[in-house]
Amino acid sequence: MAEDFDIEESELFEHYRYVADKGQSLLRVDKFLNDRVEGISRTKIQEAADAGFLFANGNPIKSNYKVKPNDIITIEFETPKQELQIIPENIPLDIVYEDDQLMVINKKPGMVVHPGCGNYTGTMVNAIAWHLKGNIQFEANDPRPGLVHRIDKDTSGLLVVAKNEQAKCFLADQFFHKTTQRTYVAVAWGVPKELEGTITGYIGRSLKDRKVMALFPDDSHGKWSVTHYKVLEDLGYVSVVQCNLETGRTHQIRCHFKSIGHPLFNDETYGGNQIVRGTTFTKYKQFVENCFKICPRQALHAKTLGFTHPTTGKFMQFDSELPSDMLTLMEKWRHYSKQSE
Repeated sequence: MAEDFDIEESELFEHYRYVADKGQSLLRVDKFLNDRVEGISRTKIQEAADAGFLFANGNPIKSNYKVKPNDIITIEFETPKQELQIIPENIPLDIVYEDDQLMVINKKPGMVVHPGCGNYTGTMVNAIAWHLKGNIQFEANDPRPGLVHRIDKDTSGLLVVAKNEQAKCFLADQFFHKTTQRTYVAVAWGVPKELEGTITGYIGRSLKDRKVMALFPDDSHGKWSVTHYKVLEDLGYVSVVQCNLETGRTHQIRCHFKSIGHPLFNDETYGGNQIVRGTTFTKYKQFVENCFKICPRQALHAKTLGFTHPTTGKFMQFDSELPSDMLTLMEKWRHYSKQSE
């Protein structure tokens, strides 16, 4: 299986967490951790710090940071801990297709895909483990059980999950070689000047905030990314856009639209939870606030997914309806746009 397969959206997974005592004397964090984590060297701690995965109270730090009383020190990585046990949980899943090789799930907004970062239960993987607990070919405690791609907690839509290692390798290879077809629908602030176009750039973790992705001029800090978009509806201060992914980098659509000045509506991470376009009238501000409540997340949905089946060789295409929060949001803006004409 290709090691560098695309993951559309991802979070960091907490590996170690320590709270310094009230009487903790000032001590370099590498020494602090070296005394507490079995088998970890200062070199490994230095590498984690350089990669932006070492934190004090949620903020990235260097390995020479001095730990103070009550500091919360964590190390996080992009893959879950190998020893993380997946607990099967009887959580309803919207399964749109299933056979002996795979299943396609329409993930609801607000559901975390994989345990980690304080979300160790109630995730889609916990639900999958319950659904497949009688399947001897499915390894629930694999670091990425059945997953060949992910979407963010607050993004809704379609994912394919492999039921065995052979299917997982076959599907992952398609994501790596970009032969899958993926279409997203989003509501973005404003209307791009070009109603149809392509956004490209090297996406990597921001040098200021490692939980945010940014575009870089070359591959020294990021990986090449390509999003093709088309404006489906011009609703004045917002627009409905269709996005086709050629690559699948972390937060790709969200980062790309932020980079062209059109962050996704109510995307807190990329500034879309503020009024980016519109008037200063109190009535308008109240309308937008009501819209934020209607869709309390980034307005992004993975609408279609296409791939070749691992055993039949048949190309399969799936489509999903937009979730109710986005449909209601779009209707509100349509009505507002007509009133403003």
